Amino acid sequence: MTERSTTIKNRAGIHARPATLIVKEASKFKSNVYIEKGSEKINAKSILCILTLGGTYNTEIKVIAEGEDEKEAVDSLISLIDNKFEE
Repeated sequence: MTERSTTIKNRAGIHARPATLIVKEASKFKSNVYIEKGSEKINAKSILCILTLGGTYNTEIKVIAEGEDEKEAVDSLISLIDNKFEE
């Protein structure tokens, strides 16, 4: 299992467009990919789960992956989030 924490840096938080980008990126990997906020842990390959997570500006989240390409999955999603979803 690989995990890393980051903070949501874009002002609008995780709305429909960033959620779509997260699902698209997470789906590229064979590993199971999750996002954790507080005590909630959701499937990063499910847009509905991501939208209901309530990831707002300055929220700390953790990206977790389990599987054969877990390190690449975590690195890729952290990069997407840290780059403010290219907004």
